[in-house]
Amino acid sequence: MFRPIRIDAVLIQAVIAGALSFAHLHDLAEAAGQTGWKAWAYPVSVDLLLVAVWRRLRAESSKLAWFWFLVALVASLGANIATAGLLDLDHVPAWLRILVAGWPALAFLGGTLLAHTPTDPAPAPDPEPAPRPAPVVDRPEEPDLGTELRPAPAPDPAPALPQASAPAVPPALVDHARKVATEHRTRTGTDIDTATLRARLGVPEDLAGAIVAQLA
Repeated sequence: MFRPIRIDAVLIQAVIAGALSFAHLHDLAEAAGQTGWKAWAYPVSVDLLLVAVWRRLRAESSKLAWFWFLVALVASLGANIATAGLLDLDHVPAWLRILVAGWPALAFLGGTLLAHTPTDPAPAPDPEPAPRPAPVVDRPEEPDLGTELRPAPAPDPAPALPQASAPAVPPALVDHARKVATEHRTRTGTDIDTATLRARLGVPEDLAGAIVAQLA
């Protein structure tokens, strides 16, 4: 099936503007002394420079591209304004003849710079930090519901705890305690008790009782 032709007003406007600008550049070049095919080459040169600028601006928005865009825009608008009756095309001034004659070299320089000047590489994005591994959580194993539930075995009876025995007393500590007990008997005339011996030696109560038992 053939698709219906859709009239685009913007495209029609672009064709009209391009044709008029092309004709104005041709008329100005012809008035400046460029006759024959040379007059038709000037609007082609201006349009090619605009295409080169447009391609460069798509890659990057640099000062070089914007400079040559202004140069091509001034050349195109200048021709439109000059042929609007503000300039006598039968008596073109010398400076305009010089500009028109030097335009090919200027356009060639701009196109060469736009085509062969390397573009600035885009900055590499910062590497994203590696995600931290999720902590491993030990989960209790779930019982297999498919198996038969059995009663848990009765726990074994706890073994009887052995009776606490008297702590072992080092001989050196016994000798020192005997000297303390002798000094206490000489000073007070009575045997030393467990509480006093424990306070004098700084030992636990059970150890003090064991020492008193050995001193008896």
